[in-house]
Amino acid sequence: MVRPSTPATVVWLPADADRVALGELPRTLVLAEAPDRPAEVDFVVLDPRQRAEFVELLPSLASLRAVQTLNAGVDWVPPLPEGVLLCNAAGVHDGPVAEWAVTAILAMQKRLPHLLDQQRLARWDATGNLAFADGPAARDLAGSTVLIVGQGSIGTAVAERLRPFGARTVGVARHARPGVSTVEDLPTLLPHADVVVLLAPATAETRHLVDADFLARMRPGALLVNAARGSLVDTDALLSALREGRMRAALDATDPEPLPDGHPLWSAPDVLITPHVAGSSAHWRRRAYELVGDQLRRYAAGEQLRNVRRHGY
Repeated sequence: MVRPSTPATVVWLPADADRVALGELPRTLVLAEAPDRPAEVDFVVLDPRQRAEFVELLPSLASLRAVQTLNAGVDWVPPLPEGVLLCNAAGVHDGPVAEWAVTAILAMQKRLPHLLDQQRLARWDATGNLAFADGPAARDLAGSTVLIVGQGSIGTAVAERLRPFGARTVGVARHARPGVSTVEDLPTLLPHADVVVLLAPATAETRHLVDADFLARMRPGALLVNAARGSLVDTDALLSALREGRMRAALDATDPEPLPDGHPLWSAPDVLITPHVAGSSAHWRRRAYELVGDQLRRYAAGEQLRNVRRHGY
């Protein structure tokens, strides 16, 4: 059970918090955009943009009991004192990220980046039903196998959206459960996947999960889709595989990030890159603060919070 440390619970909110989406809150909650008494803050709603200020004030947050992020990933959150709960925004970004993943898969399977290049050159290349002059033909999703590495709520949303296309999905997670394999099964799963979607969190265990051995086990011509974190992929190994024409990639996250001017990934063959915008949506902040409002009501009532995470997961 989580119980407020004082009758009046001080909540540190971002300055641009959507207070309408928070809904009606108990009067015991005192909302502060810039706490003048950090030692009295019980609950922090943490936006990545306020990380530096949070790190600076963290030693002074003597009453801190819970931190709620606006993101699903929490690898950017600094280590918290013992006993402080860390909650993420799981569920808030499921739809947008899943839609980006499906969009990226369809774009690459239908070779839209190539066709856009042809459009810019005013070139009418209608050979896609057989093969393009510089590569293979477009591919169907029907009958294909999509391996989802990180079968959480977003992975489930991706699988649901791929099902109408006739694709078969296989989930991989940290812990085995019915219908979901583990990372240890990847060597036997990778050779049978037409598409591999990365949705795992960034941790010490997942750093460079996609290395040269991982890529070598992928089916020739398979598509790697990274909608998670750049650190999951060994960039040098990926570049080698792309240059050798062994695979294709769609990346919303890269290592390094932001990807600097002149980086070889920009000009690598068969790669689609977007600037970490998979979760972007005009509606995500409303959903995030609806979750925050629910969490604050739970906290004020001494109820169990949702989405409690071990740091780094």
